[in-house]
Amino acid sequence: MKFYFAPMEGVTGYIYRNAHATFFNKVDKYFTPFITTNQHGRFSTRELRDILPEHNQGIVVIPQILTNNAEDFIRTSKQLKEVGYNEINLNLGCPSRTVVSKNKGSGFLSQREDLERFLDEIFDQPITKISVKTRIGKNEPEEFYELIKIFNKYPMEELIIHPRIQKDYYKNKPNMKVFKDGLASSKNPICYNGDIFTAEDCKGFSSDFPSVGTVMLGRGLITNPGLIGHINSNSTLDKQLLKEFHDRIYQDYQGILSGDRNVLFKMKEVWFYMIHMFSDYEKYAKKIKKSQRLCDYENVVSSLFREQDILER
Repeated sequence: MKFYFAPMEGVTGYIYRNAHATFFNKVDKYFTPFITTNQHGRFSTRELRDILPEHNQGIVVIPQILTNNAEDFIRTSKQLKEVGYNEINLNLGCPSRTVVSKNKGSGFLSQREDLERFLDEIFDQPITKISVKTRIGKNEPEEFYELIKIFNKYPMEELIIHPRIQKDYYKNKPNMKVFKDGLASSKNPICYNGDIFTAEDCKGFSSDFPSVGTVMLGRGLITNPGLIGHINSNSTLDKQLLKEFHDRIYQDYQGILSGDRNVLFKMKEVWFYMIHMFSDYEKYAKKIKKSQRLCDYENVVSSLFREQDILER
């Protein structure tokens, strides 16, 4: 089984990726939080920092692009190729209302004629290998039966399927019937993404879909950074290792961000997920959320690691 780390805006940037690779080293591909193309053809400062080769040494990183404009996609592909990237991922999955209102992300799935024209252009003379991360539709799961016909026209590196519609966001259960049908009819290699939070979840999926050799983990892997190790060898997450992982992220953010507030904002995003690995975590979560100074934050985190245990998952 191959494992990919799904991108999450605000969490899985290069600081997090490098720390994760250092302490857990089980991910086959990391995907960047999406790059938003623009008519000026320039990366934002955050995007540029995230894709710089010197910030991603020793790990396989796939930049993800969010756009519905083929010219912008092609231009950005050329820029990424110039700095050494040989694969780019197209985001057709983001469910954010702001994104969807612009017919981007999973909103683009409802514009099938425009989507097909877009794919025609970017696959006509591809600059790099292209993979696609998609939901199964915007409004109804049945939309995917037409979408897969479109996707089958193009030689994708992979089609990563999250079997929810845009309106689901991350609620309801993934639609495994539609995923199964998509798997059966796809001409492209398939990667599965969605609701694998534990080793048992992964084993259940593999039992149901033995032909799928690649899964993308997102919230489950941010919650439990050692999840892949648990899946592969039934190893439990070591509390001291998790502490060292946390400390590396914390120190590295202090090195690039100014002011307590900015550092704490980043760490609180990580803890929104990771806190659930601890026993009796509620009061610590509240204190972390309320922290305004680094010293207060450090005291809470030290108490959490000292006083609580890692839960079996």
